[in-house]
Amino acid sequence: MNAVTNNLKENWLKNIILFLTSQTISLFGSSLVQYAIMWHITLTTESGLMMTLYIICGFIPTFILSPIAGVWADRYNRKMLIILADSLIAIATLVLAILFIMGFDAIWLLFVMAAVRAFGTGIQMPAVGAILPQIVPKDKLTKVNGANGSIQAVIMFVSPMVSAALLAVTSIEIIFFIDVITAAIAIITLLAFLKISVHEKAAEKQTTSYFSDFKQGLQYVNSHDFLKKFFLFFAVFFVLMAPASFLTPLQVTRSFGDDVWRLSAIEIAFSIGMMVGGGIIASWGGFQNKVKTMAFASVIMGVCTLALGIVPLFWIYLAFMGLFGVAMPIFSTPGTVLLQEKVEEAYLGRVFGVMGMISTSMMPLGMLIFGPIADFIRIEWLLMGTGVFIIVLAILLGRNKGLIEAGKPVLKES
Repeated sequence: MNAVTNNLKENWLKNIILFLTSQTISLFGSSLVQYAIMWHITLTTESGLMMTLYIICGFIPTFILSPIAGVWADRYNRKMLIILADSLIAIATLVLAILFIMGFDAIWLLFVMAAVRAFGTGIQMPAVGAILPQIVPKDKLTKVNGANGSIQAVIMFVSPMVSAALLAVTSIEIIFFIDVITAAIAIITLLAFLKISVHEKAAEKQTTSYFSDFKQGLQYVNSHDFLKKFFLFFAVFFVLMAPASFLTPLQVTRSFGDDVWRLSAIEIAFSIGMMVGGGIIASWGGFQNKVKTMAFASVIMGVCTLALGIVPLFWIYLAFMGLFGVAMPIFSTPGTVLLQEKVEEAYLGRVFGVMGMISTSMMPLGMLIFGPIADFIRIEWLLMGTGVFIIVLAILLGRNKGLIEAGKPVLKES
């Protein structure tokens, strides 16, 4: 076993570069398609209802599948699950591209596609979260998750521009084919070059049922006080984040003007902020206590949310949007690493499955609450209110003894 551990440590850098490269290539292709479909629906239907249906199709399957996929990530080879998810998305995209070329370009096909992609994401999320501690030494997890956050922010920044440029010069089918090619490259990279030993539970003969494994996962969360508090905090936090995440474009249109460049500017400011934030957390590593780092970033996000409801000038608004982006990875990276460090490997997939359910469902739930209210109450008031609540929540997080105890650093692996 020691020989295997030493081997892992010697090769971890090569393995993580291969893994993150494959995921970046795949994510870039997926992101291109995501924006292309969104704009295609917007331009061809000009319907808010159609956009809402598309968003629902894109998150409900992930929400439903996350707990099941969490069980899979603990029972089976995580690398093969990631390959399976990439393959499912690639095949569905290829079929869609062929149907569009043949002239079958009904909008409902794009809804089906969104659902299939969401299923793939649902399988992938718990597996990716759980596989990183298999590749990376524990004391390097913050660096790696921070770098991964920066890479994802770069993709968020670049892919809308590339997608728009491609749509201007070519058809949507070509963008579908680009996604198929990027997925194929990612799959080949993982299959041919990345060697990861199967984790212990997956190597054993499975003697329990899926339901029993799922129940054990919930019991595991229930028996660890810090996990219950951690997930409760995340659930409330994501609901409160909904106005800042979804209503700011509408606020900008109403309060500053409906120029398209303004909407692009807030996306760009946020994305650049996230790139910077990912770089900061990767190089700094945060405070010694991960929960204190999360509380610090939460206060910044609360202040930014409050400020977005107050500032009268668009340029100051953009500055706060950028700062919000900086705080995001400084908040999310320590949270991910905390789970990767503290949760037993046999339960990692299921715990990330629960996390996936919360992260995919709570913001849309927040929108069901705040979206209709935004037609009667000024969005500025909603932002100020939720901003104050986020600051209070951050202070409660920083003062919670159980979570502060869980946030203490683990001993470095020798």
